[in-house]
Amino acid sequence: MMGHEWLVRSLRDSGQTHVFFVDAVLRRSLLDMERLGVQPVLAHTEKAAVYMADGYGRVSGRPGIVAAQSVGAANLIAGLQDAWLGRSPVLAITGRKPIGHQHRNAYQEVAHAPLAAPVTKLSAQVQEAADLPRQFRQAWSATVSVPPRPVHLDLNGLMGEFVETTETGEPPAALAGWTAPRHRPQAEPAMLRAAAEALRSSQRIAIVAGDGAALSGCGAALLALAEALRAPVATSLGAHGLIDTRHPLHIGVVGSYSAPPANRILHAAELVLLVGCDTGDQVTHGWRVPRPGTRIVQVDADPLEFERSYATEVALLGDPRAVLEALLPALGGAARDGAFLAEAQGIRAAWHREIAPRLASEAVAIDPARLCAEVTRALPADGILVADTGYSGIWTGTLVDLAPGQTYLRAAGSLGWAFPAALGAKCAAPGRKVVCWSGDGALYYHLPELETAKRRGIAVVLVVNNNSGFGQGWPGYLRQAGNRPAAAEQVLRFGPTDFAGVARQFGLRGIRVEHPRDLAGALAEAVAAEETVVVDVVTDIDCRAPEPWTP
Repeated sequence: MMGHEWLVRSLRDSGQTHVFFVDAVLRRSLLDMERLGVQPVLAHTEKAAVYMADGYGRVSGRPGIVAAQSVGAANLIAGLQDAWLGRSPVLAITGRKPIGHQHRNAYQEVAHAPLAAPVTKLSAQVQEAADLPRQFRQAWSATVSVPPRPVHLDLNGLMGEFVETTETGEPPAALAGWTAPRHRPQAEPAMLRAAAEALRSSQRIAIVAGDGAALSGCGAALLALAEALRAPVATSLGAHGLIDTRHPLHIGVVGSYSAPPANRILHAAELVLLVGCDTGDQVTHGWRVPRPGTRIVQVDADPLEFERSYATEVALLGDPRAVLEALLPALGGAARDGAFLAEAQGIRAAWHREIAPRLASEAVAIDPARLCAEVTRALPADGILVADTGYSGIWTGTLVDLAPGQTYLRAAGSLGWAFPAALGAKCAAPGRKVVCWSGDGALYYHLPELETAKRRGIAVVLVVNNNSGFGQGWPGYLRQAGNRPAAAEQVLRFGPTDFAGVARQFGLRGIRVEHPRDLAGALAEAVAAEETVVVDVVTDIDCRAPEPWTP
């Protein structure tokens, strides 16, 4: 079997439905794909193709497959940063010029391995098709194992053609069951007993569920344990929606992208149970929440997450869902007084009362808080919400409510990620509605992918928080400018742009919203459509998103 045939049949048999790429790469394989039921999606930049694969991988659990020729490899690899930071399964394939052309000033050729090293778990060269089955299985296994992260195969030939056109000698790979997380190890019984004892010893317990908890799908087990402990539950931004955000135990996203209650409550806890949570600076608000010296019980499938930032009283190595399910019976039926939970609920309720007027604001230009309330109402019960980084993450993470059955995907840091990722998410879940929240500053990065959505018939709702500038940094920069506001505008303001009009130029539906009363109807129309619809919402750049409480 030729290399291109082996590759395409293995992808088809795995359940893969789409491959994202920028020409020219794997041309024989791409021609075979559509014939065998795998859709090749041509993007306009390598980074956009990676972000599509990233969104696909996060929703499907299978690796998002992305490919580019040797000349585009550096662009593709740069796009892997968000998948690396977001712990997403992505399998990147690039061409490279043959060994005999290396180190000879070959046109547009640079070394790929050093570029890939910081953003991949595995980066390997594939010399010929005989090596492809072994290396492809290894790469697939690596990217879906905890922590899921990108892998990279560098194929011999500018377009990978030498691997495509030689013989493999093996039948297609059977990879259908290899989804993230591929393994669910259980913690040691002695550590379960120690954790249960620690949890029984405190009445002021808070829980923080992170991205690893979301990957594990441990929402039901997490909620059962929290109810037994009568412990408030915060999440990282990446785990937003893991449990119903309206549940009495839920206190919101914690860290730097949070509303005030979560940080205040977590800081007041005596013991914090970290579940699949990486303890980085964003989720801990600069390592201040939990406060230094707080007792920590930590559950994680990745042993490298222990002792990164906090001394751990008990470390439970295992899949979060499996560990929590085993930990609950180990707790026994000890009575909990519930005083700390009541305190937390009081703080949360007071903040809800404070923010409520903004959720119903009739102001023009529109307060993004009102947009959040309307997105909450418009998102279907099984909808997927994809949010960009920065203010898009803060608005949606603090003010959009989510229920079980809905999915939240967020950029791990790359501005402009959300729209291409939303297209990839829709490819992975064609029966679900996908709503993308992007600021106008982010959308400019990958605006040409509107053409991709139109050409490939990928239907998402693109909500543009259009404030004609970079809103997150605007007030601070304006203050720095002092009596020179025009200087601040020159640096952080742009537009105004009518993105609804831009959408129509691409042959898509565009709806311009300038008054809050029109939001509900516009979102309902967009969600009901079977094509990409751009809902361009004119918002007020001076409206501030919720800010985190700082000790």
